[in-house]
Amino acid sequence: MITLVLITAGYQESGTGPQVWVIVTAGLAIGLGTYSGGWRIMKTLGQRVVNMEPASGFAAQVTGGLTIYTATKLGYPLSTTHVISGSVMGAGATKRLSAVRWGVAGNIVTAWLLTIPASALVAGALYWPVQAIF
Repeated sequence: MITLVLITAGYQESGTGPQVWVIVTAGLAIGLGTYSGGWRIMKTLGQRVVNMEPASGFAAQVTGGLTIYTATKLGYPLSTTHVISGSVMGAGATKRLSAVRWGVAGNIVTAWLLTIPASALVAGALYWPVQAIF
């Protein structure tokens, strides 16, 4: 995406790969995001939504991985976090429906629904300052 913007804006030659700074910056952002918030997501999914056991965790990860792989091969965009969360809830529900803490799951879904308008507001708020800089 960034490469397309750079090519369209005339900052990068067509047919070239992403610049090193783009790769390093993206890697650092992903790593810092996982470091700062990833443990909370894993704790919530593995302990608060369902008390995972090894077999259930394995089933959730295999199902999630196959879903992500299939969607990628077919060209469908999806959120890996949504897929894994759904897999964890599904694996927990195989024990019994009451094994899943549906209140916590509802909070997760609410956060997903709020993410899109919140990110639109942040993008809108940052558009003009970034446009003024560049």
